[in-house]
Amino acid sequence: MTLVEPLELAYHADMGHPAQAVPTFEALYEQIRALPEQMTGEILEPGILRTRSRPGRPHRTTQLAIVRSLDGFNRTLGSASWWIEVEAEIRFPLSRLLVPALSGFRVERVPDLPDENPIPILPDWCCEILSPTTDREDRTVKLPLFAKSGVPWSWIVDPVRHTVEVFETIDGRPALTAVAREEERAMLPPFGDLDISHFWLHRAEPAGP
Repeated sequence: MTLVEPLELAYHADMGHPAQAVPTFEALYEQIRALPEQMTGEILEPGILRTRSRPGRPHRTTQLAIVRSLDGFNRTLGSASWWIEVEAEIRFPLSRLLVPALSGFRVERVPDLPDENPIPILPDWCCEILSPTTDREDRTVKLPLFAKSGVPWSWIVDPVRHTVEVFETIDGRPALTAVAREEERAMLPPFGDLDISHFWLHRAEPAGP
């Protein structure tokens, strides 16, 4: 994760020396739009742009598998239940911009998902897929931020340890309500019974002598 510090300067009238000004959301979003295609930009704290490179193969495999497991819920594919989005830019309160690995919007609450970018509506579900460079931030920054902002359900998926952790937002905080491991079928709110055995990248065994 890379922090991009604000470049603008302002002067304290009473002190006479320069101090960093806080860039607006719009100014930071222009920087995000200018990033190379292989980079993602987020605003997790007002005025600070964070960038990261695109994820590796285990992350991509798990992401695609989860999307496919939710096909039966996906309004885009004909269901009446959810809009499922992949790495959508979503505007959160207090001039924040987050790009969850996956996000979902209940059709009963959002009959027509806006074409705007970033999406100005909070999701009903966010999913982060861990990688070595984002593990700490996903757990300690983004997960609490989802809950504090009012996202009802969040998942933390670990493609290395083969686990899915389900968190429900209770009183503005994420509460762990379910954990599924390895090859299990499990009840994973808000979607229900899912088979997670195909979520993981299973590498081929080395050939024998």
